[in-house]
Amino acid sequence: MPNIKKTAVSAAPERRRELLDTAAEVFAAQGYNATTVRRIADEAGMLAGSLYYHFDSKESMLDEILSTFLNELWAGYDAVLAADLGPRETIEALVTESFREIDRHRAAVAIYQKESRQLSAQPRFGYLAESQVRFEKAWLGALERGVAVGAFRADLDIRLAYRFVRDTVWVAASWYRPGGQHSPEEIARQYLSMVLDGIAPRE
Repeated sequence: MPNIKKTAVSAAPERRRELLDTAAEVFAAQGYNATTVRRIADEAGMLAGSLYYHFDSKESMLDEILSTFLNELWAGYDAVLAADLGPRETIEALVTESFREIDRHRAAVAIYQKESRQLSAQPRFGYLAESQVRFEKAWLGALERGVAVGAFRADLDIRLAYRFVRDTVWVAASWYRPGGQHSPEEIARQYLSMVLDGIAPRE
């Protein structure tokens, strides 16, 4: 498990969570570098100085947003990987878990997609690169096992398939809104029906 830094919780955890949710939406919409503490405070309906009662910096807010998302993502992924499922079932479960995380942390996913490459170069955010390595290993491993046992096509380009599935799933954060017409599980089912028909063995 990546050594994802955890920030101490203040005396008002519910308010802290609300502020992080607000900051995540602003970061996702405007980009981290373009977002000021004042803008986050304005969106939260408070003075910029009051925000420092809960967080010591804009960077601390981003750190907590991303580490919370990744901790939850890996709790779900680790449970899937420990379940000893077949390769197709593993892919199905990973996709479903991914959509559940988009449902819980849509803004954090959008931030991760836009900012992680640049942030990974900073020591504080080194866990982003570590998480990406683990993410790739989990997905490639399931695809490789699937080819080996005949669950997926023998001519499948594993790395291209990984990139296709990864990007197809996570780009949903750009349009998905919690509470919409479809549950994350239903969206996952629809995606899987399209994706897996393309990599199942040909009759």
